[in-house]
Amino acid sequence: MTLIWMALAGAAGALARYGTSSFVQRLSGHAFPWGTFVVNIIGCFLFGFLWALIEQRQASLGHLRLAVLVGFLGSFTTFSSFAHDTGALLRGAEWMAAAANIVGQNALGLLALFAGIAVARALT
Repeated sequence: MTLIWMALAGAAGALARYGTSSFVQRLSGHAFPWGTFVVNIIGCFLFGFLWALIEQRQASLGHLRLAVLVGFLGSFTTFSSFAHDTGALLRGAEWMAAAANIVGQNALGLLALFAGIAVARALT
């Protein structure tokens, strides 16, 4: 049953990633991979937030933890797309954009993760 919930959550995460990334990219244009950037930051925040909430109730939420963190967020976050987008910027000799993408997503992703944990802990 756990695998079924993970598969369903993974499908939902993939659809959410596609929808969010496409929407953001349409709004921003195609000069910079903002769709992937935004999805990664949202995903890092949600992972931190939900991990902190679930951690406090781990004994009773083990299956939910797998479905949400591994299934949904594993499909929602897009670091393989991040690598591809950064590679495309590097292949196009867009060094500053590639550097901004690498530093921005990693630094803001870590900050968003810790912000999610802090917000979840403040709410509980």
